[in-house]
Amino acid sequence: MAPKLPISHFAPTILTYLLIFTASNLALNITDILSPYPNLSAFSALFSSTTAVAADISHRSSITLLAVPNSYLTSSSSADFTRRLSPSSLADLLRYHVLLQYFSGSDLRQIPPNGVLVTTLFQTTGRASSNFGSVNISRNPTTSTITIRSPAPYSPSNATVLSLIKTLPYNITILSVNSLLVPYGFDLMASDSRPPLGLNITKALIDGHNFNVAASMLSASGVVEEFEADEGGAGITLFVPTDSAFADLPNNVKLQSLPADKKAVVLKFHVLHSYYPLGSLESIVNPVQPTLATEDTGAGRFTLNISRVNGSVAIDTGIVQAAVTQTVFDQNPLAIFGVSRVLLPREIFGKESMVPSKQGNAVMGSAQPPDISLSPENSPGLGGPSSHLTSPPGLRQDITSGAGKIVSLKRSCCIVALFCIGLYVLV
Repeated sequence: MAPKLPISHFAPTILTYLLIFTASNLALNITDILSPYPNLSAFSALFSSTTAVAADISHRSSITLLAVPNSYLTSSSSADFTRRLSPSSLADLLRYHVLLQYFSGSDLRQIPPNGVLVTTLFQTTGRASSNFGSVNISRNPTTSTITIRSPAPYSPSNATVLSLIKTLPYNITILSVNSLLVPYGFDLMASDSRPPLGLNITKALIDGHNFNVAASMLSASGVVEEFEADEGGAGITLFVPTDSAFADLPNNVKLQSLPADKKAVVLKFHVLHSYYPLGSLESIVNPVQPTLATEDTGAGRFTLNISRVNGSVAIDTGIVQAAVTQTVFDQNPLAIFGVSRVLLPREIFGKESMVPSKQGNAVMGSAQPPDISLSPENSPGLGGPSSHLTSPPGLRQDITSGAGKIVSLKRSCCIVALFCIGLYVLV
């Protein structure tokens, strides 16, 4: 029998880093990912013909690609259509086939019959009218057929998912579809350039009247310029804690005392590298979302869990659960939302922040988002009114009285138990 080779304890660590490195690189090069599939060669050739889309995707770490097989793409009508497109229009058409959410097989099976709205890479360019740069994905509960179409009323463009070609967990999924998808109102001669939004994020926060601490931290750290640059290329969503959220931090969490590099990571942890209007956040299918901090540190780290709880958008970091409290700014490709708590990443703070906050007895790690109702979701601009979410009156009092009743019940149980023990000893 051949002797068993010793297994180094470094092997699992090395393998983990290799997998993360491979996943990150696979997500950046679509043509490499498609190369093992000959029946997708024509679709891959379209991506090879333009470098603009590849540059956009290089910032992404969690996408779903809708690939059209050769038998559908090389039909006379599809081939003629793609030949007539200008290079910039072809790039936008391909962007429309890149969904800014990772869908696993189980995610697809959970899609509701009425569908979910999903942002595409085309939506982030600012060239899509209204929300028509997104797609609606629905599932027929009887046949399990998944259909993808433009959200525009009566749009003729739609496609059916044929199969799941490949999935690399939390990074990329490739679905084959039976037709090219064309955005509603698509301009065949559209220019690849768009006027800059000219947004000053710091000014937007100051105008919000409740984000002075966040505005100060962003300006002092210098990362706000990086955010604005990312916004100009691919779209971003900022979750900005209110001033009261900073005041309610636990005593042992000193954000201002963090080294500059860690402080920048915490700030990037509040940013998604995708434009999500409020409606998209509410209907998000894959709750685990990478942040700008994820892009700097590797897949699977510094992610946010986003879901709908009690009628509001809840954001869970693993040790803190916050709720979206208002829309500060929403103009494609940038969305800024106020949140009720500072989003503390577990990779930096661990369980140290599981202590009472300074302004109450609530434990941050177990805090639940209030039962809140939505008012109109979009603010018209920097000077317009923001959308607000309000907690129902008496919520905090109900929680406090409930906690008091539990303590009283525990005390009564202890007294009864001691009484019974005393009787047993006497007997």
